[in-house]
Amino acid sequence: MDVETARELVKKGGTLLLLDVPQFTLFGIDTQVFSTGPNFKGVKMIPPGPHFVYYSSSTRDGSEFSPIVGFFIYTYPSQVIVRKWDQQEERLVKVLEEEEERYWTAVKNFKFDSHLGPYALNHFGDWKNMFNYITKSTIERIEPIGGEITVTHESELADTVHKTAMEKALVEQLRNSKFSKSSEKVNNRNCYYTPIPRDVKRKGISGEELTSLNLDKTQLLETILTKHYGGVEDLLLGELQFAFVAFLMGQSLQAFLQWKAIVTLLFSCTEAPFSTRSHLFTKFVKVIYHQMKFGLQNDHTSISGHEKGTVFFLDDSWFSKDNFLHHLCKEFFLLVLEASVVDGDLLSWTRKLRELLETTLGWDFQQNSAACDFYGEDDEYAPVVEMLDDMNFHEAGTRT
Repeated sequence: MDVETARELVKKGGTLLLLDVPQFTLFGIDTQVFSTGPNFKGVKMIPPGPHFVYYSSSTRDGSEFSPIVGFFIYTYPSQVIVRKWDQQEERLVKVLEEEEERYWTAVKNFKFDSHLGPYALNHFGDWKNMFNYITKSTIERIEPIGGEITVTHESELADTVHKTAMEKALVEQLRNSKFSKSSEKVNNRNCYYTPIPRDVKRKGISGEELTSLNLDKTQLLETILTKHYGGVEDLLLGELQFAFVAFLMGQSLQAFLQWKAIVTLLFSCTEAPFSTRSHLFTKFVKVIYHQMKFGLQNDHTSISGHEKGTVFFLDDSWFSKDNFLHHLCKEFFLLVLEASVVDGDLLSWTRKLRELLETTLGWDFQQNSAACDFYGEDDEYAPVVEMLDDMNFHEAGTRT
């Protein structure tokens, strides 16, 4: 582009100044990933709004990489955000306010311009589809103390989760002895996600009522929306998007579990999509569609010519029909596509999501009439039997 256009974009956009970042560090902002060179000092022309910054430091020869560290930022026109590499901690840290003011002046005078990579605006559309419900208040409410999101802060989760293929990969990073010491120094640095119960547990009701509440999570959804989000649906979707970005780009195990919990909650509602929350479910399915469309692209592992290093996006484990999302979508698609009355937009986006998963992953959503044909013997999502207070056995819902 011509010089004047570029200067105008610099003025309107934000600048992320990253000082002393070692060469060969894998660095990403939103959907863009780079391998840093010796002259790299940050990114310019960043559109106003929320963004996710993430990086993985390497050995001097670029052959080994540390677990990813990520953090959200919210930029305004002409804003300059400054981080400096701490060699002892091997991470980016904030600079003092007086230093930030000095760097802001230098950036505005274009003294760093030749060292700043331009934000690739042609990729901004993908990012907008994944952050449109994330607000500044969403970031401030959920982000951990210090802002850093990394699997090395999540060691307490390693032995408490169901080990899907994705979870096993993230847990493996935690058990890497090279990085285990770093987690010992960190306390209470997990994200502040909304608690999503796996099962409805309520005293004083019959086993039949309890079973009904677990098989259809509509009432649980309403309770969570009222208690934690003040009834504002977009806040739930903002947290869903926050968790997906932190999981997908930041490789956070805690984020994956939260994303999975929210997805499971919504896909497990059988009444809400057709009555009280049709608009919410249309927006939800659209969000999942864009998340899967981007996450399942095949060209994300190409990082400036480097084949080594961390894979930042969804891996081959998502092609398995044992993936939890396959089970949930199969039931939800049947529910929506065979409904006698359904919102037109919800039906349209449900069909688009089914087609995307069938085309991209080769998943088959042909429905079997019998539950025993759908669930395997040890299926994580099969109905479970629970002993109630009256000593009778009842179907108590589904695990998440």
